[in-house]
Amino acid sequence: MSEHAVVIAGGGPTGMMLAAELTLAGTDVLIVERRASFNLESARSRGLHSRTIEVLDQRGVVDRFLAEGKAMQVQAFAGVPMDISDFPTRHNYGMALLQSHFERILAGWLDELGVPILREREVTGFTQDDSGVDVALSDGTSLRAQYLVGCDGGRSAVRKAAGIDFAGWDPTTRWIIAEVEMEEVPEFGLRGGGGIGPAEDGRVAVTLIVPDLDRTDEPTLQDVRDALIRVDGKDYGVHSPHWISSFTDMTRQAVAYRGGRVLLAGDAAHVHAPMGGQGLNIGVQDAVNLGWKLAQVVNGTSPVSLLDTYHAERHPVAARVLQNTMAQRAVGANDERTVALRGILAEVLTMDQPRKHIAAMISGLDVAYDLGAGHPLLGRRMPDLDLVTADGPISVFSLLHSAKPVLLNFGQAGGFDIAPWAERVQLVDASYAGIWELPVVGEVTAPSAVLVRPDGHVAWVGEGTDAGLRDALTTWFGP
Repeated sequence: MSEHAVVIAGGGPTGMMLAAELTLAGTDVLIVERRASFNLESARSRGLHSRTIEVLDQRGVVDRFLAEGKAMQVQAFAGVPMDISDFPTRHNYGMALLQSHFERILAGWLDELGVPILREREVTGFTQDDSGVDVALSDGTSLRAQYLVGCDGGRSAVRKAAGIDFAGWDPTTRWIIAEVEMEEVPEFGLRGGGGIGPAEDGRVAVTLIVPDLDRTDEPTLQDVRDALIRVDGKDYGVHSPHWISSFTDMTRQAVAYRGGRVLLAGDAAHVHAPMGGQGLNIGVQDAVNLGWKLAQVVNGTSPVSLLDTYHAERHPVAARVLQNTMAQRAVGANDERTVALRGILAEVLTMDQPRKHIAAMISGLDVAYDLGAGHPLLGRRMPDLDLVTADGPISVFSLLHSAKPVLLNFGQAGGFDIAPWAERVQLVDASYAGIWELPVVGEVTAPSAVLVRPDGHVAWVGEGTDAGLRDALTTWFGP
């Protein structure tokens, strides 16, 4: 029986990002993936939000994605666009990039990191004991792991085998989604509860509401024709589908992200309508929150209780996404009263404060983990400041490329003694003369020091003393 520190069920964006994080932290990991390659049968997600772009920047790989994607303003709430070009981030935009390309680029990075992927197999079940997990595979073989992470989608076999309840709301609406060729090019734009627009290689992307909510068989080209006729009165000579699929607004979330030695991330932990394009993004951010914590537990640096902070921090984030996608669906109907409501909403979102509040939520830039009272930076993403150090200029995100925490000292050089953590935490004496500004929050008082976790969130803020620093170091990076 093959043994690994961590087995990840599912090699989509969440599973691959988690494997990268664990590997950067020196942890043995294996991905089990049902597909023969990273190729997707459909486009799925179509872009990245600002915080996900920042996360990729933190690991030094963002240029790979920017080279193939298109930087643009992609934030929208119920179809109402929101510009974030005035947000205080190096990446004050979204990125148009199909999930198929995102996965291909991510897979290339994993190849460089040497992450093994066991393909054309699935995790079908497991049994766990005090020391590990026996993982059953679809080919009749099994693996042994210290921990198993289910990144295997909304129908997660890992979640079901763990007996974790998937609480939430049943679907109210079904959409058909397809990439097709057409003899006549339709007018591109929003309609039919979705829209019609350009796709790759001259194809047309179609996303439209269909009436058969309870249908379980695969949609066909005739279903695409029928949907087009319902909204436009003609089918435009649609033919040669590249792919056809469907989705609903089913909205559910795992009541627990961990059951013993089994954890959940991405769609295995939360599913919702794709309003605002948030699903892939919060899955990748789940992985970056979990990876360093799981690595420290596996490596014996931190107690297993550190894993409890994964649920405590990420469950509320996804719960809010579930709420905002349901709200977007509610104001996305096409009856006259809802259209009127959406018009008022569009007016409200032209105002700075509402726009910033909602856009920061959709883009992931406002996530603030509850780490207690204190400076506004505490629990929030660290800004990517251009620092001056004795070794020359460097950005904050550059210091996070190795996924190792960093204590930034903006006071007198040599002012902190972190000898017990010297091998685990970088100590950098730096200066920064600019304004400290956070999305939505605005300008904040410059701290004398900050402790930044590997996921880029601030774990401790110094305000002239080292009070609480040792406790923070112990809590997050072991005794």
